[in-house]
Amino acid sequence: MAGVIASSGFASGDRIVVGHWVDSPIGPFTDVMWTAPDGTRTLLSPTERAEAFITAVYSFDRTSVVDVAAEGGATGLEVTAGPLRVGIAAGRPWLVLPRRRPAWFTRWVEDRVARATMGVRTFGESPTGVREWYRADRYRPAREAWASVGGRDLGAMAPLHPPLGVGFTDPPRRPSIVAVRPLLEDPTGGLDRLVAGEPSS
Repeated sequence: MAGVIASSGFASGDRIVVGHWVDSPIGPFTDVMWTAPDGTRTLLSPTERAEAFITAVYSFDRTSVVDVAAEGGATGLEVTAGPLRVGIAAGRPWLVLPRRRPAWFTRWVEDRVARATMGVRTFGESPTGVREWYRADRYRPAREAWASVGGRDLGAMAPLHPPLGVGFTDPPRRPSIVAVRPLLEDPTGGLDRLVAGEPSS
């Protein structure tokens, strides 16, 4: 997979993470993971296939297939997903890593550095047992972010805290846009079967 993860919290207590994927096993797509102030975790997906792919890795309380439109990329992203609208603009990159690096480097070196400096992890096991290597190529802190749900403004940009609680880690607490190339490995073979269009066992 390859794309960007744009994330921010808001004064309302809502936390939003957008995955904008230019390359994935099921083709390009954009999804929104949204945790409300009461802790309800919602996934907004553009297709049933994207929904199935994401929920095979992460945990949610509610999922919805909605119309999703996205514009932008690594320096700024605006997304409409059903009733939710979000925009995040990033500043200059703070971190740039070489693209060619092995998975063991992400697990043993990047993970330690990311935990110590940003409080996040780059390797771990998802709630469904999928092993994940988050290879971050470029980190940009956000300059500004805005969001609304059904026309209700969610307020000023705020730290991404508390965590979303959908996976083994979260994006950095500081709002950001991160260029990433996740590597996913499902020991059960379930993800491979899903991508191949085979019925689940």
